[in-house]
Amino acid sequence: MLVTPELEIARHLPAEACSAGEAQRYTRWLATHHYENFNVVSWLLPCRLHQHFYNLYAYCRWSDDLGDEVPDRQRALELLDAWEDELRLCYSSGAQPSHPVLIALRETIRAKNIPQKPFSDLLRAFRQDQRVQRYATWDAVLDYCVYSANPVGRLVLYLCDYRDADRQRLSDYTCTALQLANFWQDVSRDLEKGRIYIPLDALAAHGITEAEIVERRFSPRYVSLMKDLITRTRRLFAAGMPLPASVEGPLRVDIEMFSRGGLAVLDAIEASGYDTLNHRPAISKWKQLRLLTRALALRSVSNRKVDPGFSVAQTGSGHEPKALERLAAPVDASGENVVRDSYVECNRIARSAKSSFYLAFFGLPREKRNALFALYAFMRLIDNVSDEPGDLEAKRRGLARWRAMLDEAISGETSGHAILPALADSIARFQIPTRYFHDLILGAEMDLTVSSYATFDQLSEYCYRVAGTVGLTCLHVFGFRDPRDPDLAERLGLAFQLTNIIRDVRTDLEMGRVYLPQEDLAQFGCGAADLAGPVKERVRELLEFEADRAWRFYQEGVALIGQVEADSRATLWALVRTYSTLLARIEEHNFDVFTSRVSLSSAEKVQYLVTAGLAVGKAGWWKGDALAKRPGNRRRAGGPVLRHRAG
Repeated sequence: MLVTPELEIARHLPAEACSAGEAQRYTRWLATHHYENFNVVSWLLPCRLHQHFYNLYAYCRWSDDLGDEVPDRQRALELLDAWEDELRLCYSSGAQPSHPVLIALRETIRAKNIPQKPFSDLLRAFRQDQRVQRYATWDAVLDYCVYSANPVGRLVLYLCDYRDADRQRLSDYTCTALQLANFWQDVSRDLEKGRIYIPLDALAAHGITEAEIVERRFSPRYVSLMKDLITRTRRLFAAGMPLPASVEGPLRVDIEMFSRGGLAVLDAIEASGYDTLNHRPAISKWKQLRLLTRALALRSVSNRKVDPGFSVAQTGSGHEPKALERLAAPVDASGENVVRDSYVECNRIARSAKSSFYLAFFGLPREKRNALFALYAFMRLIDNVSDEPGDLEAKRRGLARWRAMLDEAISGETSGHAILPALADSIARFQIPTRYFHDLILGAEMDLTVSSYATFDQLSEYCYRVAGTVGLTCLHVFGFRDPRDPDLAERLGLAFQLTNIIRDVRTDLEMGRVYLPQEDLAQFGCGAADLAGPVKERVRELLEFEADRAWRFYQEGVALIGQVEADSRATLWALVRTYSTLLARIEEHNFDVFTSRVSLSSAEKVQYLVTAGLAVGKAGWWKGDALAKRPGNRRRAGGPVLRHRAG
């Protein structure tokens, strides 16, 4: 057996050629006692996989320590060679390995039919650490990651019975990103070992010499360098993000945790002021708990079975260092900052509007949440043009300018307004048809010249433009597959809009608008003046009639919750519950929308979002209670007319 008195982990090692049981007890001890950013095995992982993960971790830990913790480089190379000789015995039909870690690992190799290559690739990287202390280019660093990091992800996939090239490709992106994040976090530690993993060409691009790194000279140029490195690394994390959704059950949470943990390392570097030359940023236990909570929440809203035909776009073959190089290539930092700042501005606009939508957005993953902020900000600004004081011609010019800026943004020119870079990014990212935005502007133009609607058919055309388009754009962010889903989204948008129309009849009248169809007013013997309040019996009956119509749209559209992507269901559920509760509350007030404005508190909106988040683990949870209960169970016969625009 390898004699390794230099290694701390060797102190608890069982005797040579021990039993498989003794060997596995040691690997379990090592995995549960050695420091890592995150636990090797989470309590969510199936028990049947625990020991295999312990065995794999022990092999990786020993390989790493043989390369990193043995002071003499020649001695380290000799030990790594002897270690690989032991590894080969795991695949031999004759002699057996004698080292306890390899005895334990052999059981895993046989149970999961794991090839030798990823184990040997790791050793190639650790040998390289003894010979190479500097990397001239990004390509060289990424090639090192092919051997030092990517094999670990592939081995984890083997343990969980995933052997396809598509998942391995996503794993490579994630593992390379994790390795790079550790490099940027551990600059000070690696300097103690005489190593610099930051590419020398990246140093030169920021005007930094190798001597400045060795002497730990922190400067604004180093901050700029770190920002560049982090940007490239985030792109790799983003490329690998589809991986968690491609695997079953608890493993999804573990992979999500590692990905989010790597991003948290980058966040910690940023929060520390980027000085990794002199300090090592760390992730607090509180941060780890928050990451676990987020991963669990994402799992709870993503309970669907994995599609057996899962596939990602082909980007190459093998280890793909060139594909990784393309992802890690420099980007226009100023352009990226513009998009980032644009999303911040969109968030500010959405927050300041105090809309029912805003809090519900937080049930979504960040990318989808940011997209909805961008959509909301655009729609809010369009709405403001037609609603704020000003002469008619000025409003027309304002909407015409927005139409022109929209077209320019879609073509790549986003300098017209602070929200446009985020809007263009969201449209491209989620492939949102641009006609919906043009239809929205047409709806705003209707508000300039149309103050009333003769029939519901005419009103539904207006509602499609100002509300149906909202549902349709959001649907593309939520994600859907069924071609019938846009029709459901349009119906929910119409239900939301009718709820707002009922609530705001008095304020709309003050602005010179009557949205309730003239044919309906005539049916109940009402005139426009009656909509100023106070509530009268005929007005109450009119509003109840409109509420019945809205409820039917809610009932027809609510099926959409089960159709959108799982990570969006909680948000859509919360929106449906919020707006249907608002309508139910109007009914509880016996349709007195004149004395005070009927609304829901922020606490209630948060409660609905939390309720949805907690319920998502139950099969078919969205079918039961998305709609609020109507007081008095009011019902009327008859059906609405919907003008279809979704196709």
